[in-house]
Amino acid sequence: MRRTFEDLVAEAAAAPMEGWDFSWLDGRATEERPPWGYQRLLGERLPRVSAALDVQTGGGEVLAGVPAYPPLMVATESWPPNVARATQLLHPRGVAVVADPDEPPLPFGDAAFDLVTSRHPVTVWWAEIARVLRPGGSYLAQHVGPASVFELVEFFLGPQPAEIRSGRHPDHAREGAGAAGLEVVDLRTARLRIEFRDVGAVVWFLRKVIWMVPGFTVEAYRDRLRELHELIEAEGPFVAHSSRYLIEARRPRAQ
Repeated sequence: MRRTFEDLVAEAAAAPMEGWDFSWLDGRATEERPPWGYQRLLGERLPRVSAALDVQTGGGEVLAGVPAYPPLMVATESWPPNVARATQLLHPRGVAVVADPDEPPLPFGDAAFDLVTSRHPVTVWWAEIARVLRPGGSYLAQHVGPASVFELVEFFLGPQPAEIRSGRHPDHAREGAGAAGLEVVDLRTARLRIEFRDVGAVVWFLRKVIWMVPGFTVEAYRDRLRELHELIEAEGPFVAHSSRYLIEARRPRAQ
C-alpha cells in the first residue's frame, strides 16, 4: 500500500535528529559517493602519524569507521547532542572528544598535530588549521561544494542569486589555504546524483541539514511539500545533485 502524504510527513517530522547518521534514509533516499573514498583515505593516513585532530566531527560516525588511530587522536564538536554521541562512539577507542564552539581559536597549542581532518565542515578557519599543524603536516578534508542539492533548495525557495550558487567554491578554499601559508597539494571535485523516493525523506533531510532551507518546518512548507509528494507519486524519485570536493593542504617544512 502506498502511504499517505500525512503519514509520511508525520513520521519524518517526529524522527530523532541526534548525531550525524543518515541511516534513517535507507531505502528512502540514495546518494552517489565521491570516487576518492574519504573514509578509506582517513584509514590510510591516520595510522601513519603520531597526533591527529578531527574538526567538527559531528556524532563521530565517520571517524568511528576508521580501523586504527595514531597514538594521540582528538576530535572537536560544538553541538551538545553530537558531543554526547561522539563521546559514546569514540571514547572507548581512546579518542579524546573536546566540546568546542567551532570558532577561533582552536583549544590546542601551536604545531600540535601532524594531520588535521574534517568531513563537511560548516566553516573552515584556515589560520587556525595552519597554526595547529606541525611543519610538514597536512589538512585533509572533504568539503561541500557550490550549489549542492540546489534542485531541492530552489524547489522550496525559488531561484537563488549567482553569489549564493557560487558559495563554497573550491577556488575559495584554495585562496584561503594559501593566505594562511598552506600549500594545496590535492584538489578534486565531484557532482553526485541524489534521489529522494518519498516526501518523508525530504522532510527528514531538511530537518537534519538545517542550512539548506533556513527556518524549514512542515507547517511553513506544507503546501509545497504536498506538491512535491504528488510530483514523486506521478513521476518517481525527485533527483538532485550534491557537490563535493577533496582538499589536501600542507604546511611547508621549516627552511
